[in-house]
Amino acid sequence: MEPPFNTNSLDPVIHGRMRLGMMAYLASISGASFAELKSKLEASDGNLSTHLRKLEDAGYVKVEKSFNGRKPHTSVKLTQDGRDAWIKYLDHMQGLLSGA
Repeated sequence: MEPPFNTNSLDPVIHGRMRLGMMAYLASISGASFAELKSKLEASDGNLSTHLRKLEDAGYVKVEKSFNGRKPHTSVKLTQDGRDAWIKYLDHMQGLLSGA
């Protein structure tokens, strides 16, 4: 008997359009600036900040703030926990797709 098609065990921190996009993009590069993520995801400052905070609170990303001269600079990197969660998420999605 096949296990039921269960999406309830998908990681709710990752499984949202904006956070899913962030995780996918960050998994493919070594890190990104806030401005780069904003551009790639076509997000507003507030929306991006809110979703980054959720990923940061979960330990999936590391956000570092600094200054380039007098201009603030925010960089974001996927943590090892974030990379592990991303791989687990992808594996779960693959299982759902192959069972469908």
